[in-house]
Order: sequence, then C-alpha cells, then structure tokens
Amino acid sequence: MIIQTLTDITKSALESAGFSYENIEFEHPTELTHGDYSTNVALILGKREGKNPRDVAESIKEHIKEHEHISSVDIAGPGFINFTLSRIFFQNSIKEISEAGEQWGSNTSMKGKKVLVEHTQPNPFKPFHIGHLMSNTIGESVCRLYEFTGAEVRRANYQGDVGLHVAKALWGLQKKGGDPSNVSDLADAYVFGNSAYEDDEIAKAEITEFNKMVYEESHEIIEHYETGRRVSLEHFEDLYEILDTKFDYYFFESESVEPGRALVKEGVQEGIFVESEGAVVFKGEEHGLHTRVFINSNGLPTYETKDLGLVMNKAMKWDFDIGIITTAVEQEEYFKVLFKALSLLRPKLGEKMMHVHHGMMSVTEGKMSSRKGNVITGESLLRDVIAIMNDIVRERELPEDEKETIAKMVAVAGLKYQVLKRRAGKNIIFNPEEALSFDGNSGPYLQYAHTRGVSVLNKAEKEDVRPSVTLAPGDTTELERLFYRFPEVVERAQIEHEPHYITTYLTQLASAWNSWYAETKILDGSPESGYKLAIAEAFVHTMKNGLYLLGIQAPQKM
Repeated sequence: MIIQTLTDITKSALESAGFSYENIEFEHPTELTHGDYSTNVALILGKREGKNPRDVAESIKEHIKEHEHISSVDIAGPGFINFTLSRIFFQNSIKEISEAGEQWGSNTSMKGKKVLVEHTQPNPFKPFHIGHLMSNTIGESVCRLYEFTGAEVRRANYQGDVGLHVAKALWGLQKKGGDPSNVSDLADAYVFGNSAYEDDEIAKAEITEFNKMVYEESHEIIEHYETGRRVSLEHFEDLYEILDTKFDYYFFESESVEPGRALVKEGVQEGIFVESEGAVVFKGEEHGLHTRVFINSNGLPTYETKDLGLVMNKAMKWDFDIGIITTAVEQEEYFKVLFKALSLLRPKLGEKMMHVHHGMMSVTEGKMSSRKGNVITGESLLRDVIAIMNDIVRERELPEDEKETIAKMVAVAGLKYQVLKRRAGKNIIFNPEEALSFDGNSGPYLQYAHTRGVSVLNKAEKEDVRPSVTLAPGDTTELERLFYRFPEVVERAQIEHEPHYITTYLTQLASAWNSWYAETKILDGSPESGYKLAIAEAFVHTMKNGLYLLGIQAPQKM
C-alpha cells in the first residue's frame, strides 16, 4: 500500500535528519492542489524539540529519497509535508481497478468474522413508518460493508407480533369494522384503536383485555389475529423487494417472552435484578446508567425482557461474533442499559452486541400526498417518491417495458441517499425535489453519472476500442487522484459504521467525472483513447461498487 511506502520513506528521512518518531500519520489534503497525502509530523517534532516546525519540515524534505511513486514533495503552511504521487502510480492504480472489477475497493480485514445485523423491525398490524425506512437503509448498507470487507453476514428482522399495538388493531377491527386481510384496513383499525386507547377509559380497559387474549391465543380473536399477522408480513416482503433487501432470519416478539423471563429470573437469583414496588428492575445507576423495569407490577414482561430473550434466540440460531442492532438514536441509552444487564448475565454474549443508531426524518410539504392525518408513513413516502419518479421517467426516451423498473430504482436511490448522506445519528429533512434531482447532491445524480460511463463503454465495444494503460496522457486527471482513495473510504466506513463516507466520496467522484466527461473526447481515435477509456471503466467500477455498498442499484440507462 502507498501509505506504507510513504511511512517507510518518511521514517528513513527522519533518521537521516536526526529525528525519530514512530506513529507517523498521513491524510489527504482538503485541496488536490496541495498534493495527494500530507503529514504533520514536522509540527509534532517541532513542538517536541522546541524548533520551528517549518525548519524541521525542510530538514526532513532534504533527506526524502526519490521513489517511482512520488513525483514531488512540498512544504505548506506552518510545516505540513505534502506528497504528490507520480504518473506511474496512477497508471498502476487504473490497472488494479480494471483487474479487480466488482471486487475493487474490498478487503479481507473482517475475514473469519460472523456478523448478525438486525434492522428494519416493522410490526404486524401497524404501518411501515419512516423509522423502518431509515433502519432498513442504514442496516442494509452496514451489512454490505461487512460483506465487502470479508465477513460472513446474516440479516435479521425482529417484529412485534404481540403487544398493545396488536390489541389496538384487533379492537379497532371489531368496533370500526374492516377486513383483517386488507393491509389498509389493519392500519386504519390500529389508528382508530390507538386514539380510543388514549382518549376513552372504557376503550382502554377493553383493549387491555384484548391484549391478554392475544397472549392467551383466545378463540375470540385468533382468526383475525392470524390473518392480520400473515397479510402484514406478506405486505412487508413487497416493500423489502422494492428496497432490495432480503432477510436470513425472522425473530418475533412472541418467541422472545419465555427465554427473556428465564434470564430475568436467573438475574433475580443472582442479585442482578431487584424487586421494586411489585416490579423487577435493573438498577442502572450502579453502572452510571439509569434504572429500567424488566417485569412490570402486573407480572408482565417489558420490552427489555423480550429483548434479552431475543438476544438468546439469536445466539441459539447462529453463533455470531458481532451482533448489531439498528434502531433510532433515541434508544441509545436504552440499549446501554440492556447490554449492561446482558453482560452481567452472559458476559461473552454481552460483549458481542452493539447499537448502530439513526436520526429522525421530517418531510417538507409539496408533492407528498399520502398523509394519514399529520403523519407520513414510511410506505406512503416510498410510494410517493416512486409515483413522482414515474412521472419523470415517463417523459424520457427509454424502452417502455423498462420505465417502471428504472423509476423504482431511481426513487429508492433518492430516498437512500438522503438517509446516508450524513452521519447515521443526524436528523434529516426530506425534500422530494432535491432527493429526486438529476443535477444535485442526490442518488439519481450518482446513478446518472454511472449511466454516462456505461454508455461510453458500450460505444467503445461497438467501435472495438479496448481499455489500455500503456499510453497515458502527461497530466494526471482529478479522477485518477480520487479513484485510489476508494478502498480507504470503504475501510473507514466499515470500521465506524458510517456509510456517509461512501456517499460523500461518490458525490465528489461523480462531480469530477461529469467535468472530465464534458471536457474530454474519450473515443477520438488518438493513441491515448485506450487510456481514457480505462479511466471511464475505472469510474464505472468504482461508482457501481460504491452504490452497491449504499444499497443503491446502478441502472444501465436512465
């Protein structure tokens, strides 16, 4: 790797200049005009030795030996040492991308690790809300990052098929009427039951009774329950297909109750849990956290107990090394308590668990039409952006039988990009016009840049022109100076569970590509056409692989 080469060269120069420092770090300068890599080692040594950092940098520079992968070394600012890489380095980089193809950017840093990622978690009998979209988007990208770095990954979905929300929906069906095999009727029944539970004490008592009947599988409600559960889960599968997600394991709340109870009972005996006012609680304050109830005063298990049972069920299903749960940032403190209790009960299992969170999404007014009261569900948002994109695609010159498929791919890209363009825990304001733009910082913008690259490759194939790295132009392009960074970006995104690094990188890459594409005639019949075509091929490989890591499909035409 070039980093190791730069490290070795710099260490040798330090020794020759009379300095020693082990942990030399390199980063990319903000501006490409400042070179390809920069180190602040001279600033550190200047402070340590009581010398002018720029003088130290100049001394180090004098002892840096020539290398075929370095074209120049410059001193900037107070003493940064900037390295500009050579033409031969970038030629080799283009060759490496061409040979790696679909594997370009991948690594084996997580090889041998088994990673279980739980995400999405919609509940039967309830609408698929925006939080489920965000969890799905981030969770799927995290899965792909782990797979791309060598891990064996399993996707898990946890769904609440028992609980008060089910009772509210079933009560609503009885009082309001409706078909339990109709997803829309189920959603309306839940909204009706939820309002009644909050506003009407009689209704609240009746719904509480329905909740007991659900747990007891009472014959009075079992038929509606089983039908509603089945059609809800089937409907979710339709949404997963649109979002390009498949799950390996499905876990349900109803299956988590008993293993959770058993674990809490064990914890009471060991003094990990204590009784308080008729309930069983975990005293989180003793560990710098907060207290949470695991068995309520009615003797019923809470979400905390069920989540303990869920972890046990996961471990029984697959012996994973890392267990990731993707939910809203507001649950961060909740999971700290849960994982602490788990680590006291099952230390080895507890240390495997981690929480990857997402922020909240609000939606601007405008073309969105599928509100339920003051709420836009995740499904309605998804359907709305697809409808908007259908209108856009309808006017484009594309094969009629492909327009619907392309519209879905581009609409989903618009949604996912907005979720993944900033740190996972940040809140998002979703503007459909910005999200679905072909010209701005958006998923469609990246996809469109990719299709331009594909069109160049298709044209070259028809003209029988092949990529070649033997004859490169004299000047290194901005694209070449970005391509080689992709593996670094992938590695960082995986380690930090932050797909936004990929999004930021791809947006910069697409901008550089569009500028180069506008200024360069690639297939001009010149001896350098092969190399320019190799750059186009490298762009397509990099953009396609990057989009894949974001869970975004790369259409061949738009």
